[in-house]
Amino acid sequence: MKTVFVKPQEVKREWHIIDATDRPLGEVAVKAAYLARGKHKGCYTPHQLIGDFVVIVNADKALMTGNKTQKKMYYRHSGYPGGMRSFSYEKLLQRRPDAPMRLAIKGMLPKGTLGNSMFRSIKIYSGDKHPHAAQQPTAYQW
Repeated sequence: MKTVFVKPQEVKREWHIIDATDRPLGEVAVKAAYLARGKHKGCYTPHQLIGDFVVIVNADKALMTGNKTQKKMYYRHSGYPGGMRSFSYEKLLQRRPDAPMRLAIKGMLPKGTLGNSMFRSIKIYSGDKHPHAAQQPTAYQW
């Protein structure tokens, strides 16, 4: 088999919109990471940026199953001794409604400069309004 190398100017990057209302958070994150990486395209190669743009609306209305709303913890460290901070899903959702979705997607993308570029092509909004109507995003069909 041969690896297909696609030139950046030949890549057609489309816009997709995903409504996260009443959908499991992980399911929405998987679909967004899948589209941002470009794995749905025939010319996919893991080391190239060929993925599409993804707009996620109503990220704060995504569901968590079971007791994860109280038991799921997020951790942050300041770098100093004793600098570990932890937040539950509920508290993080109150503070920054789009943060759980953002963290879930970021963990599913590759680490490094390529993953950072892919993550920049994902736009996450906690409400149902977004400023990307000019790009004419197509609704993602589940």
